[in-house]
Amino acid sequence: MKFISILFLIFQGLLFSSLEGQEARPRARDLGLKIGVLETGPFNAITDVAGVRVGHQTVVKGTEIRTGVTAILPHEGNIFQEKVPAAICVANGFGKLTGSTQVEELGYLETPVILTNTLSVPVACQAVIDYILALPGNEQVESVNPVVGETNDGWLNDIRARVISQEDVLSAIDRAVGGQVEEGSVGAGTGTMCFDFKGGIGTASRKLSPQRGGYTVGILVQTNFGGRLEINGITIDKILNKKIRGSDKPGYGQADGSCLIVVATDAPLDSRNLRRLASRALAGIARTGGYYANGSGDYAVAFSTASQVRYRPNEPGLTIELEVLRNEAMTALFQAAVEASEEAILNSLFKATPIKGRKGHTGQALPVEQLRAYLEKIKHE
Repeated sequence: MKFISILFLIFQGLLFSSLEGQEARPRARDLGLKIGVLETGPFNAITDVAGVRVGHQTVVKGTEIRTGVTAILPHEGNIFQEKVPAAICVANGFGKLTGSTQVEELGYLETPVILTNTLSVPVACQAVIDYILALPGNEQVESVNPVVGETNDGWLNDIRARVISQEDVLSAIDRAVGGQVEEGSVGAGTGTMCFDFKGGIGTASRKLSPQRGGYTVGILVQTNFGGRLEINGITIDKILNKKIRGSDKPGYGQADGSCLIVVATDAPLDSRNLRRLASRALAGIARTGGYYANGSGDYAVAFSTASQVRYRPNEPGLTIELEVLRNEAMTALFQAAVEASEEAILNSLFKATPIKGRKGHTGQALPVEQLRAYLEKIKHE
């Protein structure tokens, strides 16, 4: 019986691999591509910020459904009872980021951050509300501010079918773990496109030296935007000495789209400086060749996990005492956010596997093997 179960699990894994095209692909650094000068955390992921967890639910059905959910949890406790300072910055607001006004007004995040597709935002909000209300200690809660972001995966996914369920969202939350983060065509990145290639989920981190505070900045992105892809300031066309595209749609040139960036740090920051940090993370879009098109929803959500700056609503008293970083200490964190966001976007492309979906559309993966010679060259410069 045990042998049969093992065979079943192997078969399940092979089936999933076949559906998703999840062949092993390198991250940017696996090919020697180093972005910036700061050191990464051990996983080079948003989960290098202690306590942060990430979970995916990938939904692939038939030939038309290619979508999913990604959940980011700031810490392992009850986030509603231990709210984290947070802020949101918008580069271009053609998107649906629920919960943004309360975060802007009060400066705190009280739920996980959920990423999904455009038409699944309402059901994701319902699921997050259910999740918060069910947590022990929240029996008297009567108001919840779910933060749910999206990109439109309608070119590869039958988005109008609205297949994402509350169970899918809750599954992504339940699966959230620390450590290595799965990237590419997974979760909320299953059906996304970026720079005419298959986009998806990407992540990276930077750790400051002890002299600069020793803090960590982690980034996770959901890429679904356009422009002219650049790697270390060189356009892909020039690297390959020819024009290439990752879309099989004649005349297709991706301009509009969206990019959601989630920024986590263990630096003790208030919402004001978190907004400044979020604005720097958005620079990663421009550094990779994006330009915040008219039809693009480009947002950054930033939060601090530092225990001393959390808001605990049940604590007595009319005042709270916070110890936060000075403005002068922010420069190093800004550098970390820019470097990590650029690398996270590239990782979303490097790790993304090709996906065939709605109406036979195919999102081709970035041809990393064709880039290998260039990357080998710059590695030794």
